[in-house]
Amino acid sequence: MAAAVTVLAFTPTVAHIGPEIGDLPQRGTGAVIGGALTLAMCLPLAVRSRMPVVCLSVIGTAFAIGQLLSYPDTFGKAGILLALYAAGAHLVRFRRGFAAVLTAGYAVLAVTLHNLGSPQRFPDFLAFYLVLVVIWLAGTGMRRWRAEEAERRRLAAEVAAATERARIARDLHDVVTHHVTAMVVQADAAQFLLDSAPQRTGTGLRAISDTGRRALTELRTLLGILEATGESRTADRTPALGKVADLVEQARLSGQPVEWTEQGEQLPRSVDVELATYRVVQETLTNALKHATGNPTTVLVRHGKDHIEVEVITVGPAAGAPATPSGGRGLTGLRERVRMLGGDLVSGDLPDDGGFRVWAMIPGRPA
Repeated sequence: MAAAVTVLAFTPTVAHIGPEIGDLPQRGTGAVIGGALTLAMCLPLAVRSRMPVVCLSVIGTAFAIGQLLSYPDTFGKAGILLALYAAGAHLVRFRRGFAAVLTAGYAVLAVTLHNLGSPQRFPDFLAFYLVLVVIWLAGTGMRRWRAEEAERRRLAAEVAAATERARIARDLHDVVTHHVTAMVVQADAAQFLLDSAPQRTGTGLRAISDTGRRALTELRTLLGILEATGESRTADRTPALGKVADLVEQARLSGQPVEWTEQGEQLPRSVDVELATYRVVQETLTNALKHATGNPTTVLVRHGKDHIEVEVITVGPAAGAPATPSGGRGLTGLRERVRMLGGDLVSGDLPDDGGFRVWAMIPGRPA
């Protein structure tokens, strides 16, 4: 901008255009002095954002000298307007004090011009001063807008970070509770088999080993998301819908009789939809292992064109004491996850013989 204003100040077509307040009779000031004043009103614009006080002080002094010497009109005098705007936009400290100094300087200039025979009267000087104030306030408005925008971005970043922390906390809860519950149930079964059927103990121990490996894999995935690498690998390592069969098989190895039914054509969905479906089945089977070990459980996954419907029913009364303590946030977190996708999750006890039902509808067009 400093270069552009300087070039325009020496361009014959527009060189005579510029703000003027003194209107004193013009007299020759010499090419050297005139050129120096013009450069002093243009070049400081190069530091208008980093040193607004210095910029405006130099340009304002050169502008005042030009008015007192009746220097001919030049586009370089527009530098005073640009410097005022920059000071309003970038000056942070001592704003009121600097504004008071500028006002006093302008008052001295107006009185001096009047004493030198300026045809301008008090209303003219006041009008010009008000124009300068409006330009200053425009810069101030820009500074406030920038500050508010920066605050909005900061708050948005905090909300996004809190949302991501909540999502990771839900995933961590799902992974830990599901796999640890399965390992506890499988360990109890292996201990029972060790006493009653030693030849089948190896199957139970292998199930515990497989469950532990799955838990480590998913925990590494969550840790990978937390790595500050700047790359998102969630889509590559998130459990896919096709692995619901692994959850069913794991529950069966833990001694839970599970019947799995899949209806409709499985279409490729977004990662969020597939992960939500996976977590619904995972959490409900975990609850079945905790609270109704050995009770028949049915898992129904129905694929629609624009949604996926999941229903998990465990029949029969609940066991006396759960295999592992419950944190009480699994279904709540699931409901939040599903609702964030625009779906719904309903859970509750079954009438008559007891049992528990979880139903979820997860919207999601094919990816």
